[in-house]
Amino acid sequence: MRSFQCQRCGQLVFFENTECLHCGTSLGFAADHGELVPSEQARYRRCLNALIAGCNWLVADDDPIDLCPSCRLTRTRPDDSDLASAEAFRATESAKRRLVFQLHELALPIVSRAEDSDRGLAFDLLSSRDRPVRTGHKYGVITLDLSESDDSHREAVRRQLAEPYRTVLGHLRHEIGHYYWPLLVGRQDDAQAFRALFGDERADYAQALEEHYRQPPSPVWDDAYVSGYATTHPLEDWAETFAHYLHIRDTLQTANAFGVRVSGPVAPEPARSTPAADAATFETILDEWLPLSYALNAVNRSMGKGDLYPFVLSPTVVEKLGFVHHVIRQLVAFTFGSGS
Repeated sequence: MRSFQCQRCGQLVFFENTECLHCGTSLGFAADHGELVPSEQARYRRCLNALIAGCNWLVADDDPIDLCPSCRLTRTRPDDSDLASAEAFRATESAKRRLVFQLHELALPIVSRAEDSDRGLAFDLLSSRDRPVRTGHKYGVITLDLSESDDSHREAVRRQLAEPYRTVLGHLRHEIGHYYWPLLVGRQDDAQAFRALFGDERADYAQALEEHYRQPPSPVWDDAYVSGYATTHPLEDWAETFAHYLHIRDTLQTANAFGVRVSGPVAPEPARSTPAADAATFETILDEWLPLSYALNAVNRSMGKGDLYPFVLSPTVVEKLGFVHHVIRQLVAFTFGSGS
């Protein structure tokens, strides 16, 4: 996440701010400019979900839709009368806005369901209090169980599945990886390269899922996978790796925005004037990421907590992350005529 400043007084403000705490200016996020701007500007109005979803994004005055670019992607949500799900809905929408922001920062295309009724992106945010809800992705529709926003529920599931990490934002990043797979790995040469690294995605998915839950993954799964769940099927390996790539890119962008650079005790290459978000190769990103992750873990331990980044990146996982980086840059280059 980039840092932001109030356009009236220059004070540091944050992505979720609706007001500058220094000068009192009302703020909103203008997605068309990628900046927090004074919300009373004549060309903008507040998103219709400002109250129910805690949304601080703005809508252009000439836009006939009263929802911002993030909220309009939500196809299904709890009824307004479902007060028990209101807090979970707000928390999930907050995570989704961060996801949409990052996708725009990476110049990845987002086609809504309104633009493509068959394969466009949509989110069904459902509560499992009254019926079973399975988080997942199908033909552009991402379904998320709102109970994942409850800390106690999420921690219980994390422990049950022996996961090192589980967050709402992590779920969204994983499922959006499934959405982008056909866009990023659609060409024949990319599909062949994908299969050489991840395996054949044409393998029976239902059978693979059944086998995964029937027996735990090999104790040495981290030699080739970023998570235990990634061992389930090549497409789950892709989604887990894609989500991990987004974790790394977002955290590095935040660190760069706040001037956080680690020069020891494991010394990286000299600090660059170009942020890691614009790096040409994944190796360049990795050179900044590893020292930062070591430092973050050490800081967390100093606070009496576990590692903030509880992962080990084996050479095979690094190669898979590099593949994700490559196909994203390839798509961006094709779309905009340059490899940004």
